[in-house]
Amino acid sequence: MRKLCFPAALVSLAALSPFGCGTERSEAQPAEAKNGAIEMQVTEAGFVPDHIKVKVGQLVKLVITRKTDATCAKAIVIDEFHVHQDLPLNQAVTVAFTPHKSGELKYGCAMNKMVSGVMVIE
Repeated sequence: MRKLCFPAALVSLAALSPFGCGTERSEAQPAEAKNGAIEMQVTEAGFVPDHIKVKVGQLVKLVITRKTDATCAKAIVIDEFHVHQDLPLNQAVTVAFTPHKSGELKYGCAMNKMVSGVMVIE
């Protein structure tokens, strides 16, 4: 399914809509693990949260629930950790890995990460 973006003239209306291009990053603080896991959703806006923070050497568990069919993010891909996990609709899926070096990396959909997020590894 093709995701439509708003023309420039409708930008102010787009800001009021829960639908959009899914390309802007959240201005909020990065999400951090609670009880050893980071809960994520896939919505019309993309991965929520789209900016997460994890620690080097600690097991990362992403618990992801896809809430919509109106997205190309029907799988999550994290190349650096060889993750390509399908995300069935309305089912929580856990993806686990342990990062061994710090930095930023992009995670996203299988379509060359058109819908994406950023993971900060400290």
